[in-house]
Amino acid sequence: MLKPTALLLSISSLCACTTSPTMPNQYDLLIGSYTQGTSQGIYRYHYDNQTGRIGEQPEQVISAANPSFLLLSADQSRLFSVNENGPGQAANIGQASSFSIDANNRSIKPINRVDSGGDEPTHASLSADERFLFVANYAVNPNPGGSLSVLPVGADGELHAPSQRFSHPPSRVNKERQASSHVHSVIMSNDHQYLFASDLGADQVFSYRYNPQAGSTPLTPAGSTALPPGSGPRHLLFSNDGKQAYLTLELSNQLAVFDYEQGKLLNPHIIDLDQANTEPASYAAGALHTSADGRFLYVATRGPVSQILVFKTNPADAQLALIQRHMIEGKELREFSLDPSGNHLLVANQGSNEVLVITRDALSGKLGKVQQRVSIGNPSDLVFIGADR
Repeated sequence: MLKPTALLLSISSLCACTTSPTMPNQYDLLIGSYTQGTSQGIYRYHYDNQTGRIGEQPEQVISAANPSFLLLSADQSRLFSVNENGPGQAANIGQASSFSIDANNRSIKPINRVDSGGDEPTHASLSADERFLFVANYAVNPNPGGSLSVLPVGADGELHAPSQRFSHPPSRVNKERQASSHVHSVIMSNDHQYLFASDLGADQVFSYRYNPQAGSTPLTPAGSTALPPGSGPRHLLFSNDGKQAYLTLELSNQLAVFDYEQGKLLNPHIIDLDQANTEPASYAAGALHTSADGRFLYVATRGPVSQILVFKTNPADAQLALIQRHMIEGKELREFSLDPSGNHLLVANQGSNEVLVITRDALSGKLGKVQQRVSIGNPSDLVFIGADR
């Protein structure tokens, strides 16, 4: 969250508007993509952080089946992805993959790939000590349904078969979408003591205590947080200071805001994301991210027209103020990311096969025009090498 004085806030905001003199301009951008069409997997592009331009051609193409989510190790020497496979896909079960990243030229080489312990994984996170990869197996079909899997990670980055697996009872409120568990995201708290699994099918967020001393079975169930029936929790995100948590509710198109304390999500406040005079069922809440300085929260909704809602955070009372509802050109916004400079926001439009680069005013937090379009089949995720996620 922000520092309390207006003077410090003003200085911090001003500094965020342009690339820092010590910040490198040359990054690599990794774009994951679904491979049911012509896409081949993961694309590595040159990215100019000063101008916000993606290179015309990829520097490298890494063959991978349906890499729906990408994750870097803290030192950025390893790349992990989940492969959203399942019945009828390239593999009949979900998978997770590990890659090495060359420190000199950022080229990427595969280490290994293992079964994720479930179908259609959509998200993953690493423990703070990077000994475990936690995987959210969404699982489209009720049998076996969704699950949370724990995959040990070797010192060389090699992934091992799941050592733990957890599933949850569904709410069955929405008969089509909630007939079984659908774990959509798994997020560690900022204190690294708890893992939170958002289960769209159960209308709950399940918490697990992380014990690094427990060998290959580090997670212990620690309770759950119930959400409104039929709301469908999707993605959880902690504020920069770890005192609040934000959760998108996909099926009800809402945002839940919590206080966080010692493994508990407390005092929920629900914000409707629907625009006036629209049908709520036409929109679904998706990805969300905060700016690097924590002053703004960005929340994506998908529907007839995709949008990104910009909220300004209030350090005094943790309240959110909606300051912009920005329409996104294209179809089926899957994911988005702020670039390292904070002056651009990149959007992966899965349905219209493109990545957009949109200008951003780092002082006001508001989004502007599309300055570049890059054609890529079914983009799923965006990660910068040389920057914090």
